[in-house]
Amino acid sequence: MNPSASGWINKFGHLANKENAGFSDFESLYLELKKNGFVYGVHLDIAPFIEVEHTLSEDEIAKINLLTALYYTYTFEKGKTDFTDFVNTVFEYYKSLDVGRISFLNKILSGSKTESQLEKLIDSRIYLGGNAFNRAFGNSLTNSLLYVDVLIFMVYLNGKADVKGHAQLLEYVTINIAYHALNSKETDGNDAKLIQLLASSLTYVNLGETKFDGSYLDLLDNKFTRFEKDYFLDMACLTIWEDKSLDYTESDYIFGLGKDLGKSEEEVKLELEFVKHFFDGNKEKVPYLNDKNLAVQFYEGMSKNVSKLILRNSKRLKKELTQSRELVSLLSKSTVKDLSEEEKKKVQEQLVDIFKSIPSLAIFMLPGGAVLLPIFIKLIPKLLPSAFDDNRVEED
Repeated sequence: MNPSASGWINKFGHLANKENAGFSDFESLYLELKKNGFVYGVHLDIAPFIEVEHTLSEDEIAKINLLTALYYTYTFEKGKTDFTDFVNTVFEYYKSLDVGRISFLNKILSGSKTESQLEKLIDSRIYLGGNAFNRAFGNSLTNSLLYVDVLIFMVYLNGKADVKGHAQLLEYVTINIAYHALNSKETDGNDAKLIQLLASSLTYVNLGETKFDGSYLDLLDNKFTRFEKDYFLDMACLTIWEDKSLDYTESDYIFGLGKDLGKSEEEVKLELEFVKHFFDGNKEKVPYLNDKNLAVQFYEGMSKNVSKLILRNSKRLKKELTQSRELVSLLSKSTVKDLSEEEKKKVQEQLVDIFKSIPSLAIFMLPGGAVLLPIFIKLIPKLLPSAFDDNRVEED
């Protein structure tokens, strides 16, 4: 399955309908989504029954996990029915939330196939913005509150009248809990980044109009389901996790919140341990915990995504490159010595000609696309190792 190509939702339906695929109940789904990072707004892995052909990017993992969570939430509430019924229900669900206000969504929801429309809609839920160049290479911020969509979908399936109002309430309490959890400790900056990520992911709540006066606690008694209360505890534990220890103020807050949510001290301790274990094991993979400067993060992000494009177009690229002996020779030469200005111009012109012949590489021709050529060239030896050995120019 390739979640960056059309038809991926239909392929997911085929995989999910296989015997013994998926989850037995919402508890098992929820645990898998926590292990994969989805509940925490981190996108690291997918369910094992989903077969993929390539290494997945963060946004592709997010897409698959969002659809997986929505699909199994649907089957647990309604029973396993025709996959088309599920697709139509999810599409109507998002329409009821008026997500058409988001970005360019009204312009893209065209066409006769609901699956195709839903693919575009899910794209709009994954990305938080950015220009076309950054979005094409997965460098736009990925929505960190996607699990909220799953919780609201459960409410929608149960026939609640004011689904949008409940969505606003759920986001309002979530951002309040994160805010007050942060203020219960001495922050070192990383936690503040988490709050910024959560705030930028808000869809149904206007942050500028949100109150942080503690009144959200009055809403916890009977307005939320058990699964929503589990999520609130997850977000509180996530926010205070960074220093891996609890001082007395943090203890007062997290255990007090747990009591308000109807959780025992043991349940709170187990969740704190789960969060600690998760981030201890994945710290290097979580962007907002990474201290690298923006330039390094940009380059590494671009390298990863250019590599993905090369891999997914490797057969076509190999064919095009091997037909251009001069280009391969110049690329090989560039690995050991600087090219002249004339040679650099030849390389750029010939690479652009190749990119024009492969639609998915047209992004290289956008304004700013030239900055990616050095990354592309660096990765070429992995594509044509034998050609580079044959044509390598040794230093004198």
